[in-house]
Amino acid sequence: MKHLPRLSTAQIWNMSIGFLGIQFGFALQNANASRILQNFGADVEHLSWFWLAAPITGMIVQPIVGHYSDRTWTRLGRRRPYFLFGSIFAALALIFMPNSGSLAGFIPPMFIGAGMLMIMDASFNVSMEPFRALVADKLPNDQRTKGFSVQSTLIGIGAVVGSWLTYVLAEWLGVSKVAENGGVPDNVILSFYIGAAVLLAAIIWTIVTTKEYSPEKLKELGVTNDEEQKAVHDSGFMQIFKDFAAMPKTMKQLGLVQFFSWLALFGMWVFTTPAIAEHIYGTRDPQSVAYNDAANWVGILFGVYNGVAALFALALPWIAGKFSRKSAHAASLTIGAVSLLSIFFIKEPMLLIIPMIGIGMAWASILSMPYAILAGSIPAAKMGIYMGLFNFFITMPQIINGIFGGPIIKRIFDSQAIYALIIAGVSLLIAAVSVAFVDDKEE
Repeated sequence: MKHLPRLSTAQIWNMSIGFLGIQFGFALQNANASRILQNFGADVEHLSWFWLAAPITGMIVQPIVGHYSDRTWTRLGRRRPYFLFGSIFAALALIFMPNSGSLAGFIPPMFIGAGMLMIMDASFNVSMEPFRALVADKLPNDQRTKGFSVQSTLIGIGAVVGSWLTYVLAEWLGVSKVAENGGVPDNVILSFYIGAAVLLAAIIWTIVTTKEYSPEKLKELGVTNDEEQKAVHDSGFMQIFKDFAAMPKTMKQLGLVQFFSWLALFGMWVFTTPAIAEHIYGTRDPQSVAYNDAANWVGILFGVYNGVAALFALALPWIAGKFSRKSAHAASLTIGAVSLLSIFFIKEPMLLIIPMIGIGMAWASILSMPYAILAGSIPAAKMGIYMGLFNFFITMPQIINGIFGGPIIKRIFDSQAIYALIIAGVSLLIAAVSVAFVDDKEE
């Protein structure tokens, strides 16, 4: 039996450059969406409800994209058409979201902004899912940990620049960081324009430099056979639900780990800005200078954890090889949990950099280890659909947190967003314990 040929380091990096662009835009959204929506009038209790756009669209879009990308073959290949069209719509949403106020006629800008957030998330999901499948399509099992780790590194690089951009524009280049009531600061608007351009450029780089294996080539390599290809091609839309019911055991076990990991991440992304603004800067007023200073500093902090993730991801293949993928993932999640919990005890902005180091280690592992473990347990002919269905365990906890997180913080913790980060830390600790129950087997 033949196997997928090994790729050079340059080829592995080229195939994931597009993820840098996607994460650049995603980081801008993570660091600034709550601020934008609050500028348009959203209450802290309702922030998590607006953020439901991301997991809901992901839950719907990614399995569908995975299903149809398995069955697609065009002049651009199987996965690359989805990269391209998803990135175009994401770039348009990045341009329009911070300008929602000027687009408002009879609809409040807050709801236009939320609509753009939904379009942006749907487009990111169209682009992201095929990237996971592409690594598994192109790399043999012994290179997949490296492939997903390279993705994590590029995600980290894109996220660092995206997270820091508003701060750099305001503090280094003098772009205005405060807007009139109901408006969005110029540094935020300009950063979203830059993000749109970087996203498109990175996606085009991957499309031009990476070729996919045709169905005939995969059959020649012994990765699939006629029966598998025919079954995938002939399967209808309802096959998505059948595949979900028949998911491999390892995928179910990883689902528990992913559930608590992403429950924590969603809470961190939504509530870090209001948490830091109140807990350390002493303000809840999104129009104040202090609040915008806090929001800009959160962008720097998010850049720090993503920068750490980019570097730590390079070490993960060695750590996983020395110990095991499970041990590496469990240890990383534990460090991230302790780091999140420690934020409660910090009162100086600069000291927040320390927990961001641990959070970055956890983030690098979350972006690579589960996918490296999963890829060896699913059929090659259904790589796209199962990578898409795996997203269910990412989106469901975010939806649950989105529905209940805001009301819990308001009614139980008197709108003190810092307690959302405490809940996130506990959740990440549960995820670390759950790793022990995962079977990690080679193909």
